[in-house]
Amino acid sequence: MEVQNMREQPLLQSKCHILDSRCALNDLYPIARLTHKLEVLNMSSSSSSTVDRDAAYTIELVKAEDFEDVLCMLKTFFFKDEPLNTFLNLGECKELEKYSMKSLKDNCSYKAVNKNGEIIGVFINGLLRRCASTAPPPEKAANSCEHQKFQKILGLMDHVEENFNIFDLYPNENLILDGKILSVNSNYRGMGIAGKLTERAYEYMRANQISVYHVMCTSHFSAIVMEKQGFHEVFNLKYADYKKDNEVVFKPASPHVAVRILCKELDKDTPKSLL
Repeated sequence: MEVQNMREQPLLQSKCHILDSRCALNDLYPIARLTHKLEVLNMSSSSSSTVDRDAAYTIELVKAEDFEDVLCMLKTFFFKDEPLNTFLNLGECKELEKYSMKSLKDNCSYKAVNKNGEIIGVFINGLLRRCASTAPPPEKAANSCEHQKFQKILGLMDHVEENFNIFDLYPNENLILDGKILSVNSNYRGMGIAGKLTERAYEYMRANQISVYHVMCTSHFSAIVMEKQGFHEVFNLKYADYKKDNEVVFKPASPHVAVRILCKELDKDTPKSLL
């Protein structure tokens, strides 16, 4: 299988939107699937259609002209199968669509493209920057959401943010790459696409002197995918322990039992978990 490495854009501090670290965890939702933000990978049953398993594909930087196609792919292979979306029967949600796409402007997201020019995989990433100690606390994401069901998901993200700050775990880091959504077309799974997308992100990290890759997974399957890429868990919140008015908010189908944050360090010793 041939994977062509495409040249990516350098990090331009003057044009790149950097997320405030204390706001950042709100932006993690969907690896979940974060792949399924984070999949952090969507593992739904595959289609009966066949593809050439030996077909070449390229890994390329996601550009502004790709946004519509990326959103179409997320609607097809991510939104409907993400565990929290499924549990809530979220349906069409413009707030979710906007929320999932906003980090693309950071210019560190990658797509897998087949020989027909179709996007068959995507890893949406963003940038987290340590905020000043004097900065005021950010507004809770759930407070500004009008969609009642999606507001519950943002409420969970707010709760995670209140209880975990990635920069407490990495006191010497000021900039961290944040993997938000990893999704692969179900017809092309098992071809190593998730791994190649992740490897391209490592290249971006090395080029921009970023040492830590951070993802949040609301899906059991997405966490497994990231662990296979060498990520390790640093935070775990069981859905059964997240309650509002003494009631458990999320009861997704097994095996999805927790929201997990995983990290990988490049060229540095693995730190002790805060668990």
